[in-house]
Amino acid sequence: MSQLWSNTERKCFNILQSSKTKTFKTLLEIHAFILRNSLHNNLHLLTKFISSSTSLALSTPRRNDAVSIVQHARLFFNHTPPHKCDEFLCNTIINAHFSLRQFNHGFTLYNQFSKDCFFRPSSYTFTLILKGCSVSDAKRQGFQIHGVVLKNWFCLDLYVGTSLVDMYVKFGDVGFARKVFDEMSVRSLVSWTAVIVGYARCGDMVEARKLFDGMVDRDVAAFNVMIDGYVKMGRMDLARDLFDKMRVKNVISWTSMVHGYSEDGDVDEARFLFDCMPEKNVLSWNAMIRGYCQNGRSHDALKLFCEMRGNVDVEMNEVTVVSVLPAVADLSALDLGGWVHGFVQRNQLDGSVHVCNALVDMYAKCGEIGKAKLVFEEMTEKDTGSWNALINGYGVNGCAKEALEVFAMMLREGFEPNQITMTSVLSACNHCGLVEEGRRCFEAMERFGIVPQIEHYGCMIDLLGRAGRLDEAEKLIQAMPYDPNEIILTSFLFACCYFEDVSRAERILKVAVKMEKEGAGDYVMLRNLYATERRWADVEDVKEMMKKRGSNKEVAWSVIEVDGRFREFVAGYYSHSHSHLEAIQSTLGQLWKHMKVETIY
Repeated sequence: MSQLWSNTERKCFNILQSSKTKTFKTLLEIHAFILRNSLHNNLHLLTKFISSSTSLALSTPRRNDAVSIVQHARLFFNHTPPHKCDEFLCNTIINAHFSLRQFNHGFTLYNQFSKDCFFRPSSYTFTLILKGCSVSDAKRQGFQIHGVVLKNWFCLDLYVGTSLVDMYVKFGDVGFARKVFDEMSVRSLVSWTAVIVGYARCGDMVEARKLFDGMVDRDVAAFNVMIDGYVKMGRMDLARDLFDKMRVKNVISWTSMVHGYSEDGDVDEARFLFDCMPEKNVLSWNAMIRGYCQNGRSHDALKLFCEMRGNVDVEMNEVTVVSVLPAVADLSALDLGGWVHGFVQRNQLDGSVHVCNALVDMYAKCGEIGKAKLVFEEMTEKDTGSWNALINGYGVNGCAKEALEVFAMMLREGFEPNQITMTSVLSACNHCGLVEEGRRCFEAMERFGIVPQIEHYGCMIDLLGRAGRLDEAEKLIQAMPYDPNEIILTSFLFACCYFEDVSRAERILKVAVKMEKEGAGDYVMLRNLYATERRWADVEDVKEMMKKRGSNKEVAWSVIEVDGRFREFVAGYYSHSHSHLEAIQSTLGQLWKHMKVETIY
């Protein structure tokens, strides 16, 4: 190249190779330089210009700017007809469109090139096109390319064969993927892993394991695919067996196991592996935080999140925000929630619908329904989940009227309600005792094409029970197409006890005992009802029954945030365990004195 190229051509090529082409303006200046010095006939310079344009487009944050850059490169290509038969140049311009997910442009170009008798596609051409078919789910185009591959004997090429296997796997057609794999004369680790992925994705871990065991050599990627497949099946014993056999583990291996144990409910084992990880990334932290939240350990989730905040090697993302906000809402840690909201704004994550939905839910559950509404109104894009979050927020804050108004607005805006929407609406009516409104919404579910689930029946039964309509509630329990669960039986038993319907309460408890769905709280409610009726013998009978069944009521506890730290309080007999008990009792004593003085005056 140094002998054939002029100094001007070499200078231009070196500029394109350097880091100077970081802006569209610089790229235009280089283009002008090429035209001014009549370098546009240099095939290598043209190819390098297009590849540099693609790199710049991918690094540009704004989609419109990226599209403009690639369009300019395409115009440059269109005005150089003598070079259109060059295979490398054609691949480069197709890749430029595919990189920006402009698949139709890429396929159209390939079809145009194929009609040119001078164009000779290479294995890289087919690999590139097949990858485009995989990503864009272009099945018709993929089948056609497979036919061309067979016609031109490229099916014997390792990379083309592997691309075909990968394409059929992503199409969900593992049968075709296996057929291509079996016909390959040469296979690589990537080929083996691709077909194993296909079986793992469709849940056939038996066949996936056969292929895995048949591999002469196994790399980390193959192990990770198998572990992920077992994790999704809930077979943590098999996943752990493979994990322990791995000679080399990467961060994906560890994170899959952390996620798997969290999904399986074994959070302590997940945390043990998390602490043992030699290297952690943001996915690892997110998996552990989400695991704590899903298993009701919100306090631990926030402690880990605060630890993550102090780790300079990890940069939080929108998944982190969505993972931690439920724990913030659960503990009403409003100060921390405000910090997370600030982080979202500083890092421009408020364009994500999922992030904004989580913020609306968090503020609402922390009692800041005004802030929840403000976040909702500022959203540039909304989905059904956004409306659900606000409706539920109004409901949990006792604003049923506002919840119904938002529901009506949602329907006017053309959003289709789903099962979660109706649960939130019925729950809002339940919180405020709006029986008729709740009944209308329940009956309207059929009009929306929603089949009532047991949660919807539970809301209606609770609503009727709290309103004293015990006959209607009991008839609905008998008429619903589901067996009543513990929540429904407990809520109805509460209503019976509240309205002092002893015979009905006894009947419901017998049903719960027969179905083995009674809890300690059910016995306590019936015992208290007997005590109200001064039926002391029955009170003692209930106590004996609780002893025989080993029923113990769970101790109530609560958490408050003080100076960024969380303090736990336990009710009843166990409250003496608090480390600041003396100070708390002293403060309560002073408050009691002030209350007595205020009462006197």
